[in-house]
This record gives sequence, structure tokens and C-alpha cells, in this order.
Amino acid sequence: MDEVEFLRGRVYGADHDDAGPRPDRVYAHLVGGPLDGLLLDITDRSDHELREVALTTEIGRYGPGGRALYGRRGTADRRFDWRGDAPGTP
Repeated sequence: MDEVEFLRGRVYGADHDDAGPRPDRVYAHLVGGPLDGLLLDITDRSDHELREVALTTEIGRYGPGGRALYGRRGTADRRFDWRGDAPGTP
């Protein structure tokens, strides 16, 4: 199993030992970029917060501390498309 296959269906930011989705939560799918295939927990987030998200990752263009930028595909869609990478905050 390669790294990409290992990450599919896992929740971004979840504990490695328990990274699967939970039935009481709402998730969006991250599409493209370094976090492709991961799920993002969007439970209790407002529509405004979900227009674009910047997620910290070590596997993007900027390495440790960098961020992967994802934007919601449509207002009612649960898919977020990769928009690019950004350096971390200084």
C-alpha cells in the first residue's frame, strides 16, 4: 500500500490511530493537491468559513509548516478543490 492509498478515507487532523470518519460528523472530500483523498471535518462550520480553507501540511510545496489551500466546489457541494500551496505564517 502506498502513501496515497493509505491516506484515502482518513480524516485530516485526526489522531493516526483513529483517523477514520465518525457517523456523528459531517465531512467534505479534499480533491487534488497534497491532501487528495482526505476527508475534512466540516461539522459546525459556517458557510462563510467553508468558502476556502488553508490546511497545514508537511507534504506540500513549502514543506513543514506550509499550507494547502482548498476552495469549495459549489455552495452545496461537499468537495473542496486544491487551489495551490502557500508558505506558513512567519
